[in-house]
Amino acid sequence: MSAPLTNGPVIAVLGLGEAGSRIAADLAGAGANARRYDPKVPAPPGILGCTSDADASRGARLTLALTSAHEAAETLELARPGLGDGAVYADLNTGSAGLKTTLAQIAARAGVAFADVALMAPVPGLGLRTPMLASGPGAQAYAATMAALGADVTVLPGPPGTAATRKLVRSVFYKGLAAAVTEALRAGRAAGCEDW
Repeated sequence: MSAPLTNGPVIAVLGLGEAGSRIAADLAGAGANARRYDPKVPAPPGILGCTSDADASRGARLTLALTSAHEAAETLELARPGLGDGAVYADLNTGSAGLKTTLAQIAARAGVAFADVALMAPVPGLGLRTPMLASGPGAQAYAATMAALGADVTVLPGPPGTAATRKLVRSVFYKGLAAAVTEALRAGRAAGCEDW
């Protein structure tokens, strides 16, 4: 493994899709020793590319999973051999409370603190400043490390799944609001008063 890129905390980012790429870049820009693994996306400048999820997680204070809910359990299992004492595994995927509970159980069996993290706004345009909710046994440590790098993290009391539930409840409201606005515009168009 190469020497650290910075003297900041070592943070692994698993998955470099739209959210993972932006958060990884912002972490590196904020002084973190950002490491990443994604089998399909090469590491951008300033971020150490690794050979596997476990390799990226080895020596990391935080491992952030930004893959997909479908891949969440597999990603955690693949990262487990690299997760050391005192490490926090944070799942930032949009998943159910039940999935987050399952992931927390897998992490607990490996002796790793787990943080259920819900991203509360689209990451493009906000990156590390995307409002986040965190719950579970690793939430405080996650928030402390990430806030020191400029992240906006609110810790919720409660078990893993609490943050995911809060995001889901808010999504129900916003999707309902969007549906009501759309329906009102359609009705206005049908009545000939859409502009009004």
